[in-house]
Amino acid sequence: MEPELQIRIEKALDNIRPYLAADGGNVRVLEISPEGVLKIELLGSCGTCPMSAMTLKAGIEESVIKAVPEIIKVEAVSM
Repeated sequence: MEPELQIRIEKALDNIRPYLAADGGNVRVLEISPEGVLKIELLGSCGTCPMSAMTLKAGIEESVIKAVPEIIKVEAVSM
């Protein structure tokens, strides 16, 4: 993964981490596919929250794609 791309993704995630942390959760970048799909792991309470699908699409994915247009989709991977 390109270091510059990783930095931009982490900055986008840092904008929403306080909201995730307020509910006991966080997010970790796992990989970026050659097609531009960002794979993440939802941590803490985010991994089991029934609203995590909405958080992923309306919060995480929207924030990342807006800041890093090379990313076309964000997927949560169960660990």
